Amino acid sequence: MIFSRKRADAGRHTRDERATDVLGEGAAAPALVRGPYDISEVDDEVQRLDLGSLHIPAVAEVEVRVQADPQGVIQQVVLVHGDNALQLGVFAAPRSEGIWDEVREEIRQSLVNDGASAQEVEGEYGPELHAQVRTPDGPTNLRFVGVDGPRWMVRGVFQGPVATDPASSGPLTECLEGLVVDRGQEAKPVREPLPLRLPREIADQAGDASADSETRQV
Repeated sequence: MIFSRKRADAGRHTRDERATDVLGEGAAAPALVRGPYDISEVDDEVQRLDLGSLHIPAVAEVEVRVQADPQGVIQQVVLVHGDNALQLGVFAAPRSEGIWDEVREEIRQSLVNDGASAQEVEGEYGPELHAQVRTPDGPTNLRFVGVDGPRWMVRGVFQGPVATDPASSGPLTECLEGLVVDRGQEAKPVREPLPLRLPREIADQAGDASADSETRQV
């Protein structure tokens, strides 16, 4: 599925920077200047595509491509702008600590074991992982970004020119900064992917049109 939406007229809200330390009892929780946000932190009129655990802001010229099964359960979410792409995933995390440091190291080890080059670089969201992998089309650069939130972690994988030139991300960064996570209250194993589903009306259309998970354009 490919979804393309126009930019919402409402402006983004401004919040203080996300705190990285666990707050002590009675401490005032700071607000945030940019997302990804928890759904409890957002009160705005930004138009977003509701995919269940992820609400993706509508940004001009950005396509939201999803692969889903016949029941509408999403297997993959990729945002595309020109030659650049951003694959998104969201996972359960503990209440008291983030998991990106541990996940990042496991990704690095897996890449190195597969013969890829990988190095940590400090980015706008903290430590990132920059890698070059071999594909049938030749070497491909990837940039892994992780954001720890309250009981969740968002992982983004940039591909294309933006993988080596973060300043060129433009609208894709706007999508990441406006992303909202709806974790839900259910207890879930740490690192379990949070459920993503097509909006009901789109899932019904997809079910009528095809019984497979072939990518389509809406």
